[in-house]
Amino acid sequence: MKILIGTDTYPPTVNGAAQFSQRLARGLASRGHEVHVACPSPTGRPSRIDTDDGIVVHLARSFHYPKYQNFPVALPGTVGRFVRRLLDDVDPDAIHLQDGFFLGRTLLKQARKRGIGVVATNHLMPQNVVDHLPIPTFLHSVTAKLLWWDLARVYGGADVLTSPTPKAVELLEESTGLQAIAVSNGIDIAPYLPTTEPATDEEAPAIMFVGRLDPEKRVDDLLHAMARLPEGIPGRLEIIGKGPQGDAWKAQARQLGLQPNRVVFHGFLSEAELLAAYRRAAVFTMPSIAELQSLATLEAMAAGTPVVAADAMALPHLVHHGDNGFLYAPGNVTELTHHLTTLLQDAQLRTSMGVRSREIVSDHCLERTLETFEGLYSDAMRSARLPR
Repeated sequence: MKILIGTDTYPPTVNGAAQFSQRLARGLASRGHEVHVACPSPTGRPSRIDTDDGIVVHLARSFHYPKYQNFPVALPGTVGRFVRRLLDDVDPDAIHLQDGFFLGRTLLKQARKRGIGVVATNHLMPQNVVDHLPIPTFLHSVTAKLLWWDLARVYGGADVLTSPTPKAVELLEESTGLQAIAVSNGIDIAPYLPTTEPATDEEAPAIMFVGRLDPEKRVDDLLHAMARLPEGIPGRLEIIGKGPQGDAWKAQARQLGLQPNRVVFHGFLSEAELLAAYRRAAVFTMPSIAELQSLATLEAMAAGTPVVAADAMALPHLVHHGDNGFLYAPGNVTELTHHLTTLLQDAQLRTSMGVRSREIVSDHCLERTLETFEGLYSDAMRSARLPR
């Protein structure tokens, strides 16, 4: 099939939706499909790029949104012309939308006019958006409701609607009245499997966090937990990622008296460096309260790592309390500290829980995700031809 993936966020922008869009494109191309991606230009200038992995990336004219680091936005006054020309040139069999912002909604509108099947995936969590809007806190709840209303208005025109987990589908259906199915974002498990390389001696087991340093990630809870670890318990927190809260959390680590050998801020890592970090991690932590799935948690589980996560949104679909890790009430630093302490002082428990993590993540293999979407594209193509 000829598939066009439309997304308002794509690498080099770093977030879960961007990473999923790229992995989806690469996976479909590897299975013999002709894959095109439409996204805002990271430089602002429109262009076309034929990548080494067989994907054609069409970059729309854009501007950078100042409240979100490295986030280009398709320029409203030009996106309509861009989309019309793109569909004329590519003439896709199906379109897979990742969001309903300027580019996504324009693609959907034009697809309806041309009888092109559309699959739409929701990655939206209002909590991930409102903190980056120039509005006072007391308006966040109203803004979240408006975001859901707008999403329902746009995505109501899709032939098939998905979200990554059953919890994400439940939230979407309750908030919009639309019907959707759960399709995991998926992960290529093979690169994360343990190697035969001998383990290196570490001064302390590594506790790992990977993600954008945004307010809803709650990394400050991890910092407080590290400061409360009982004396004599070894452990080093490694924080991987960049974002607007980075400087504030570094300052907080200093205020809590956490020495550089107790907390390390790595910033952005290359794919090879990130893979090495996952492999050396003893414990993975995800304190976020706004995860529709969490690719980072899937990656850590694929590497055979136990997970301590907030009991919020979709994380309980991945972390089974007492089986492959522990869940704690969001914001409960005492509970978080207890679970970290339990794992840090019991290497055998870490090993057994890590084995279960690998077993659980096998249900989220990328090949299964790709097969599912191939079927949904065919369904959307048939549905698009039916009278409306």
